[in-house]
Amino acid sequence: MKPKKNSLSDLGGIMYSTNPEFEYEEEVDDTVTSQNNHQDLRVMLDKKNRGGKAVTLITGFRGRTEDLEVLGKMLKTKCGVGGSVKDGEIMIQGDVRDKVMGILQKDGYKVKKAGG
Repeated sequence: MKPKKNSLSDLGGIMYSTNPEFEYEEEVDDTVTSQNNHQDLRVMLDKKNRGGKAVTLITGFRGRTEDLEVLGKMLKTKCGVGGSVKDGEIMIQGDVRDKVMGILQKDGYKVKKAGG
C-alpha cells in the first residue's frame, strides 16, 4: 500500500513538467516487504456494520498492495474460509484470530492481538 501524500513536499518536489519526454518514477521501498519480521501486524475481531457477523481483521501491513493481496489469499486458503482485502486491511470471515496469529508467526511476522 502506498503511503498517503498529505502535502506538496510529499510529492518529491516534482509538480509539473513541460517536457513531453519527462517520466516520473516513484521509488518503492521493498525493504519492508522483503522482511516479514519488520512487519508489525494487529489481529482483531470486528463485528461493526456487518449485521452481527464476525470477521477477523488484520491491519498494519506496510508494503505494496499486491503483496497484501498475496498474504490475504494465503491466509484465506490456510484457514479454509472466505474474506477480502480492502483499504490496506485483510478481512477473514469468522473468528479465526488464533489460527491467523499462528500462521503469521510461522511466516516470521510480528503479530499482536488487538481489541477485546
